[in-house]
Amino acid sequence: MRYVDSSVVLRILFDEPERLPGWADDQPVSSELLRVECLRVVDRARMTQKLDDKTVSRLRADTIDLVARIALVPLSGPLLERAAEPFPTLLRTLDAIHLATALALREDEPDLTLATHDRELGVAARAVGFSVSGI
Repeated sequence: MRYVDSSVVLRILFDEPERLPGWADDQPVSSELLRVECLRVVDRARMTQKLDDKTVSRLRADTIDLVARIALVPLSGPLLERAAEPFPTLLRTLDAIHLATALALREDEPDLTLATHDRELGVAARAVGFSVSGI
């Protein structure tokens, strides 16, 4: 099983270089935060990059299709409480939620790995014992 954060999905959606191969091969799972993050980035790109309706429509549909391939863990009070606690390295809020979710999943899936292109999240994940791909 592999925990996938939004940076992996966004790199695929926006056809950016160095996409993570095989990201969906190992039963991908993520926080339901993933859907929100990815759709917000598409909307932000619509405004900042002045994307046309056809491009935005394709990106939104592709986002929904990609996210549907990932098992999403609902946000919960305990996950948010863990995300608010200290981590061994610097971590932004949404990344802390992703890492807290991955930590909760690892209790039942000790071989869970984490896929990210976000350096801070990758460093924090390694600091708490995850095998990390993508950085």
